[in-house]
Amino acid sequence: MSAAPDDNAADDPPPGFAPLAIGGNFMAHNGPLYVRVADGRAQLGFRVQARHTNPLNVCHGGMLASFGDMLLPVCTHRQSAEVGRRFLPTISLQIDYLAPAPLGAWVQGEADVLRVTRTMVFAQGVARIDGEPVLRVSGTFKIGQPFDRPVEGAG
Repeated sequence: MSAAPDDNAADDPPPGFAPLAIGGNFMAHNGPLYVRVADGRAQLGFRVQARHTNPLNVCHGGMLASFGDMLLPVCTHRQSAEVGRRFLPTISLQIDYLAPAPLGAWVQGEADVLRVTRTMVFAQGVARIDGEPVLRVSGTFKIGQPFDRPVEGAG
């Protein structure tokens, strides 16, 4: 099976974004995702490639859900000293698809940590294309075991 031509195109992220090193095969296959910290806030993004699309050439809801499920923990790791570098398995994820994300679009999100308890994190975020919201996500995550991968300055 050969890759679609658009799958080999450069992602061309906006300035300041760096590839996010993620363990595990799922996001390694479905990414890459990019991260930057701007004005003290983590931002996560990806370029919609042909492999991410449904038959209408817009980003498949499953890819947007996966992005939302990464957005919240990645931002939490960079914005909450209480959580630090701990694995955050998803307990609950709510997603609202607000607009289509067409092939070639840069999808970029930010998230807020709403509350951290001894064992859980509550967070919410919005992903946008050119400033227009395409995805709203909120989730609850269990605070798990520490992991060794450093949280990079850019990502």
